[in-house]
Amino acid sequence: MAVHDDCKLKFLELKAKRTHRFIVFKIEEKQKQVIVEKLGEPTESYEDFTKCLPADECRYAVYDFDFLTAENVPKSRIFFIAWSPDTSRIRSKMIYASSKDRFKRELDGIQVELQATDPTEMGLDVSKRQTRDFRVMP
Repeated sequence: MAVHDDCKLKFLELKAKRTHRFIVFKIEEKQKQVIVEKLGEPTESYEDFTKCLPADECRYAVYDFDFLTAENVPKSRIFFIAWSPDTSRIRSKMIYASSKDRFKRELDGIQVELQATDPTEMGLDVSKRQTRDFRVMP
């Protein structure tokens, strides 16, 4: 599975310049490549992000998660999310699952990985646990 250059470019913008809060990626099956489907503005929330994920189609996504440590120090973690809802097609699940590791290697700087089949598996409470129960920044 090929990865469109725009995927790496937009990820670097998220990581280094923080010009995006999140990126949703889609596999274009006809072209056999991963493309950028949606970019989230820096002001968008985690709820805005989760609303961008289709209820019945697989996607990859990265989310720049800001939080405060127990010492009130602002920090950030980049989450990679493999979204594979139970209602998506079996073929789609197989393509996304078999391409995930290769695609993730293209995105240098992923700190946390989540696999989710429904929204409860990637809620803010799950994200907070992945950052050792730090508090979300207001």
